[in-house]
Amino acid sequence: MPDFEIFKGNAKKVFKSFKNDNIILMFVILLAIVIGIFIAITIIFYLNQQNSETIQSGVFIKGINVSNLTREEAIALVNKELDFQMNDHIELVYKTSNYYLEVEQIEAKFDIEASVDFALNIAKNGTFFTNIQEYINVLMANINIEPRLTYNDNALTDYLESIETFLPDQLQQPAYYIEDNQLIITNGVNGAGIVFDELKKEIVDAIQDISYSTKYIQIPTYIQHPNKIDINSIHEDIYREAQNAYFTTEPYAVFADVTGVDFDVEKIQNQIYKNPDLEEYSIDLDYTIADITVQDLGKEAFPDLLSSFSTKYVTSNKDRTTNLKLAANKINGQVVMPGEIFSYNKSVGKRTIAAGYKEAAIYENGEVTSGLGGGICQISTTLYNAVIKAGMLIEERRNHIFVPSYANAGKDATVAWGSIDFKFENRREYPIKIEAFVDNGIAKVNIYGLKTNEEYDIYDLSIESKTIKSTDKTLVVESYRAYRDRDGNLVRKDKLYTDTYKKH
Repeated sequence: MPDFEIFKGNAKKVFKSFKNDNIILMFVILLAIVIGIFIAITIIFYLNQQNSETIQSGVFIKGINVSNLTREEAIALVNKELDFQMNDHIELVYKTSNYYLEVEQIEAKFDIEASVDFALNIAKNGTFFTNIQEYINVLMANINIEPRLTYNDNALTDYLESIETFLPDQLQQPAYYIEDNQLIITNGVNGAGIVFDELKKEIVDAIQDISYSTKYIQIPTYIQHPNKIDINSIHEDIYREAQNAYFTTEPYAVFADVTGVDFDVEKIQNQIYKNPDLEEYSIDLDYTIADITVQDLGKEAFPDLLSSFSTKYVTSNKDRTTNLKLAANKINGQVVMPGEIFSYNKSVGKRTIAAGYKEAAIYENGEVTSGLGGGICQISTTLYNAVIKAGMLIEERRNHIFVPSYANAGKDATVAWGSIDFKFENRREYPIKIEAFVDNGIAKVNIYGLKTNEEYDIYDLSIESKTIKSTDKTLVVESYRAYRDRDGNLVRKDKLYTDTYKKH
């Protein structure tokens, strides 16, 4: 009986072990079947995806779900979502001044098409097994594709350089001008300079993550120190020996007079050495006048009116009118020889009380305020349009921060002593003579010279501008020099500038 009980117990153990083994076997078989089904289904979906024109599941571009979309559908969706998320402009701030950079102005855009093409090729470029692995990874964990951002670096640099000239505490380099037979040299003034690389990176990063739509960027700056006054360079620039003017008719040529100019270099150097921090220094100029000047040659030397341009001003503002007349008188009668560069600031001189300038409205730090010499930008603007019509080459020109009342957007030229100048080069074969006057509400500039044969075919040159962006804060325009024939047909046009203005 005991032996039977032992046998019975062992039998139960064997049966229980056999039962457990069967359960494990069944579980393994069931698991293998599930895994096999999953692999089979995955392979089926993968094979279908290989021949599909849609993006596989689990793919995002810039956080936007593009799963199961065609190329065209994905491009349209991403563009629509990014247009909605992206602001028109980036706000830059320095102290109490703010500036607006239009995203379109620097041609910033995401390469959506390349990102969509990348998405369409997920799990399609490797071996069968690597493609399967990539397909499953994306399916299980998702993938977000960051499209490549492109932008015009030159346009961004140009805009930041223009901002730097408008900073409230802008750098002023040493400069000089001639007033009442005296050479007056102004000392430089420390100013803020923009850390371009750092600011560019912040701007690009902000566009990349679209954070600029909800924040502004502080403009990083450093202290710029002006150059030292270089008296020898100024002397080399000013010194002339007297020469008489004359002209010939066959062939036509005008040879300008040269007034002899000199000054005591050692004397002015001693002034600067003894008082290096003075705002300005002055010294008498020694002139030797030519017996015959270009002005003495008369109309015969400048027989043709090459161009003319006028702007209107309010006569009731007497102080501003005084400034206009002073500036116009300074440039009136000036002759610019072929290859010579005309500087408005050097011609007009520093705007001072001693020179007769009055307080009038000016743009400063992004606001309209009162300043000495207010209004003379109208003369530089009038001159700008006249020299464009005469075919001159513009060397330096900046637009106002606001559109001025006397000129349309894209057709103005602002100036500021020591920082912003208006310069042009006479690229014609012959010299030109500037005639400028202010009278009865009209500021006018005429340019005289000798017309060439081709100019009789090109009847009119002018500045034409068009708005490329307008928001509640800014206006962006492009300007061109337009060439038209006698019938008014556009022959060609040359790009001049892209200007951004703040709106009042």
